[in-house]
Amino acid sequence: QVQLVESGGGLVQPGGSLRLSCAVSGNIGSIYTMGWYRQAPGNQRDLFADITTVGSSTNYADSVKGRFTITRDTSSGSLYLQMNNLKPEETAVYYCYAEAVGSEAEGYRKLEVWGQGTVVTVSS
Repeated sequence: QVQLVESGGGLVQPGGSLRLSCAVSGNIGSIYTMGWYRQAPGNQRDLFADITTVGSSTNYADSVKGRFTITRDTSSGSLYLQMNNLKPEETAVYYCYAEAVGSEAEGYRKLEVWGQGTVVTVSS
């Protein structure tokens, strides 16, 4: 099993920066993709950045390209998100996400794991 715990959220002024962290525990070697989602009040949860564990290939939504950077520590498995030039409309709960391969007993099925979320508020 894999467990994810986010940290680093808080209040930041428009144009400011924050760095989110996602601590990973459990069967880290079973993870093949990780990402960050966010969900604003009344909206759906959307993926905006992801990274593969092999090769560290990254993808970003157009809305965050050039401002956000997703990285991963290959030794600890921890995931990070550097957010720069934040906008008020990016106020949301930010979630860490991982896709992993289940055990033999689980039929090697795809597992989707979520953290509990961390709140980011962008306001003056």
